[in-house]
Amino acid sequence: METNNLVSEIHEMNLAYLLLAQRLINEDRASARFRLKIDDEMADLIQELNARQLTRLSRVNQLLCHFGHDSAEHLRQLTHNPREQGLGPLHAALLMASRPAVSPAAEE
Repeated sequence: METNNLVSEIHEMNLAYLLLAQRLINEDRASARFRLKIDDEMADLIQELNARQLTRLSRVNQLLCHFGHDSAEHLRQLTHNPREQGLGPLHAALLMASRPAVSPAAEE
């Protein structure tokens, strides 16, 4: 029973992520590509998905979104940040932006 609940939550998270990604792409494509760490081809594909395709894609049993950092050290820097004088959000944004976006050349 617990597994079914977890899978259902994954489906919900995937749909929410895909809908947010589409909205970001539609509102500000350059910013969306940067925030989602996707290339133009992926942005085009996500933008063109209709409701049926979004729902079908969201029903995979794996999370479509992922952490913005591959190393535990970056996550540790975000969660154990000593900067509490209003610079915390800026520091977090800089750390999260430091992960390079996916480029077509890097995928080959």
